[in-house]
Amino acid sequence: MTFVEQIYLYLEGKLGGVVDFVLKALLALIIYFIARKLIQKLCTIIKKNMLKFRADEAITSFTVSLVKYSLNILLVLTIIVQLNIVKESSITAAIASAGVAISLALQGGLSNFAGGVLILLLKPFKVGDYIVFPNENQEGTVLKIEMYYTTISSVDNRTIMIPNANLTNSTIVNVTAMEKRKLEIKVGISYNSNLQTAKGILQRLVEEEPRFLEDEKQFFVDNLGESSITVGLRAWVLTENYWPVKWEMNEKIKAEFDNAGIEIPFPQLDVHVKSAEES
Repeated sequence: MTFVEQIYLYLEGKLGGVVDFVLKALLALIIYFIARKLIQKLCTIIKKNMLKFRADEAITSFTVSLVKYSLNILLVLTIIVQLNIVKESSITAAIASAGVAISLALQGGLSNFAGGVLILLLKPFKVGDYIVFPNENQEGTVLKIEMYYTTISSVDNRTIMIPNANLTNSTIVNVTAMEKRKLEIKVGISYNSNLQTAKGILQRLVEEEPRFLEDEKQFFVDNLGESSITVGLRAWVLTENYWPVKWEMNEKIKAEFDNAGIEIPFPQLDVHVKSAEES
């Protein structure tokens, strides 16, 4: 065999391996992008049909999220094995040897997944509810409940993603769970003001406000403080009217108290100075 023939055979062996690897990589990419499109289409069909049969919106988003992540992981593993990029035995051995590390790495994710399942089963809130999460000082309207996170929208239109495990392990206040809420307003007046006049103003303002429900209404003296008497009212409103009514009532109470000469005191300190002769 001549020297030229030896070089040709050497290059054929080397380039043949490179070409084979490039073809496998291109085929893997084509399969990946086609399968991704099919997975997205499948998720859209699942979501459309679940909404068609009036499935809970939280369960729908959670199911779509679960299918999406599961199929994508399965897709990647299938491409790796079927195209012999890595042998199946090597993948099995790697997963087996790294089992403990994977478990530790996924501990938070598994907790969030379990939290999502608990939220869907126990239903402490649903999509569209307004919740308060005191532990992280966050609140807003629930947009979606997914496999790992619950997404809420704040009143100033911020998108907040809270891990499901945090929600299931902490106190949650569901503001909109009930159709109506009892509105309570308390205000301090000076001891020089007429108590009955103040209570009469509160009662009149409540009777004039049509958004208050025809349920029990209370007008009371809550506290006799060091520098003020605290009077208040309690009345029922629809949950959706709670904040608008409260804000408007606060403004009306201040205006009516001013017109009636009822003083709303503020903390004051009286200082008495003794002269040297008096001491």
